[in-house]
Formats: sequence, C-alpha cells, structure tokens
Amino acid sequence: MDFFQHTGSPLIVLFVLGITFFAGVIKGVVGFGMPTMLIAGLGSVVAPDVALAGLILPTLATNFWQALRHGIAAAIETVLRFRIFLAVGGIMLVGSSQLVPRLTPSTMYFVIGIPITIYAMATLAGRQLRLSPNLGARAEAAIGAVAGFFGGLTGVWGPPTIAMLTAQNTEKSDQVRIQGVIYGLGALALVGGHIGSGVLRAETIPLSLALIPPALFGIWLGFKLHDRIDQITFKKVTLAFLLLAGLNLVRRGVMTF
Repeated sequence: MDFFQHTGSPLIVLFVLGITFFAGVIKGVVGFGMPTMLIAGLGSVVAPDVALAGLILPTLATNFWQALRHGIAAAIETVLRFRIFLAVGGIMLVGSSQLVPRLTPSTMYFVIGIPITIYAMATLAGRQLRLSPNLGARAEAAIGAVAGFFGGLTGVWGPPTIAMLTAQNTEKSDQVRIQGVIYGLGALALVGGHIGSGVLRAETIPLSLALIPPALFGIWLGFKLHDRIDQITFKKVTLAFLLLAGLNLVRRGVMTF
C-alpha cells in the first residue's frame, strides 16, 4: 500500500505529516517521544503494523542526528559506556520483533502504554527510582533486556532507558545525546528485525521514507527549544510527556480491545 497515493484524503496526509513534525519537536526538546507519538498518531488512521513501519526510518534518521550533535567522539564514548545495555537490548529487540505479526493491536498498545503510565505517575508523585551513575553489569543488562523487548514489539524502547537515565540524575544535554546513541543503534536493529518480520516491506517503505523530512525539521526546532530550558524544567516536561503518552496508548488499547 502506497499510503500517500491511496489514502484519498489530503487532510489525513496533512495530519500524518503534522504529527511527524510535532513528534520531531518533542524529540528535540526531551530526547525521546517520536516512536510513542507516531505509533499512537499513525495508528489512528492506519493499521498498527503500518504505523510501526512508518515510524522506523524517521526514527532512525533523527536518532543519528541526535547522537552526533556533540560530535563523533562523544557518541563513541557513550557506546563504550553503555555497551552491555546496547548488546543485550539489541538481541532482545530483534527477537521480540518477530512476535509482532502474532499479536493483536490492543496487546501492542497495552504492552508499552501501561508501564509508561505507571513509571511516569510514580515519579511525578515523588517516588523516583534512584540508581548509581555506575550500574553493575547485571542491572544494566536487565534494563537493556526490558527496553529491547518493548522496542521490538512496538518500536518504542524509550521508557526503560529514560527511567535509567533520570534515576542516575543525568544532565539534560548528556541525556539527550545518550538517548540518541542508544535509540539510534536500536533503530538499526529495528530495521533488520522488521525486514525479517515483514512489517517493513515494499508497500510500507514509501510511507516511512516520506516521514523523514518533517521529522528532521521538527527535531531541528526541538533542539533550539531544548537549549533554552533548565534541568528542572527539562525533567518535568519529560515526565509529563511520558504520562500523556502512556495514557494515550492505554486509551488506544482499550479502543481496539
């Protein structure tokens, strides 16, 4: 299906491009949120597997820009620092991506929406998880496994990663770069996983390619806004968006149950 040729509605096309741009802005400000917004927004006008395919390439492009914003050396240092998280998460992501054709739409929404909501509500209520800046190998592997499992199923692997970074009280610019590196490598694994699963195929690749330009424009604007906010505001915005995203995904799950 070539989405833009067969949708039959210019308003739907504008909505898809607009939600992609807005998702890019949010990603530029807080470092995440594009897959969450796109799986929810696109999922309101196309089937969940097509929405998942649509988010893959713009997510890949914006994550690499985000990862390299502070230079190649900083990105390489991040890869080495989180090598266990990345390795375990990548393996789990590729494996769980093969389950997508076997899951109902409501299951896909619930699997990621409920954990997002619980984590954001608990943290905003003052029950913040606190972790040492230097995680042990087992803890890092466990968090990477959870992130990769959710990422393969839904294209959304941010919440466990964000939980880890906020619990370590990571500085906002470092947090955005680290997320870019982790999500960028995860997005590469996602491409491979969903070529294998059949989600990313000749009929869905045009949609994913078409969403790259508005996503890049959005993240450029988001970076400008990010540079103007302080650490406390950054953390509050991050958690507030997580809560809204989680509730919206749960709502979608209920509607498709």
